[in-house]
Amino acid sequence: MTPLAEIWVYLAQEPLAALTATLLAWLAALRVHAWCGRHPLANPVLIAVVLLAGGLLAAGIDYRAYFSGAQFVHFLLGPATVALAVPLYRQFALVRRSALAATASIILGGAFAALAGIGIALALDAAPEVVASLAPRSVTTPVAMGIAERIGGLPSLTAVVVILSGIVGAALGPVVLDWAGVRDWRARGIAIGTASHGIGTARALSVNATAGAFSGLAMGLNALATALLLPLLWGLLAQ
Repeated sequence: MTPLAEIWVYLAQEPLAALTATLLAWLAALRVHAWCGRHPLANPVLIAVVLLAGGLLAAGIDYRAYFSGAQFVHFLLGPATVALAVPLYRQFALVRRSALAATASIILGGAFAALAGIGIALALDAAPEVVASLAPRSVTTPVAMGIAERIGGLPSLTAVVVILSGIVGAALGPVVLDWAGVRDWRARGIAIGTASHGIGTARALSVNATAGAFSGLAMGLNALATALLLPLLWGLLAQ
C-alpha cells in the first residue's frame, strides 16, 4: 500500500473525518439551495444526504465507521429539538388562545397520516412488517423508529420513509397549502409540522415565526399522541 493510500485509510477511520464530511456536505447543500433561488424542491437536507451517501459509496466507507464520527452531530438533535420551545414561548399567548383547535387538528392530522401510510401499504399488498414500518411515517425519526420496533416494523425502513416524508412535505407542503387557499400561519404551521416533523418545521421557521411555533407544537404533540396511541390500537387490531 502506498503512503498516500495509508494516509487515506487512516483519515477515513478518524471521527473528525466523518464530522468534517457531514459539515461540508451541509454547507455545499446550502450553497446549492441558495444558487437555486431557495426553491422548495432544492431541499438542502435531500441534497446533503445525496452528496454524503455518494461520497461514502465512492470512498468505500462503511456506514458504521462513518457514524462513529457523525454521532457528534447526532447528539445535537436533542438540544435542537428542545430549542424549538423558544419560538413556541414567544408565541405562547397566541398558542394558548388556539390550544383546543390546534390540539384537535394535530390529533386528527396524525391519525390521518398513519391511516394513509397503512392504506398505501395494504393497497400494494405489502408484508405486515412493511405496513407497520409505514404507520408512524409522519412522526419525528427517533420516535418513529421506536414505535416501528414496538409494533413489529423495520426501524431502518421507517427512518428512510420518515426522512422522505419530511423532505416531500417541506418542499411541496407550502405549494399545496397555497393551492388550497390556506393563509392562516397557524394552520399552515400545524399542517406542515404534523405531516413533515422536524424537516418541515425548519422550513416553516424560515418562512414565518408563527408558522414555525405552531409547526414545532404540532411535531411534538403528534409524536406524543402517536407514541401513546398507535401501539395500543395496533395491539387491538392484531387480536
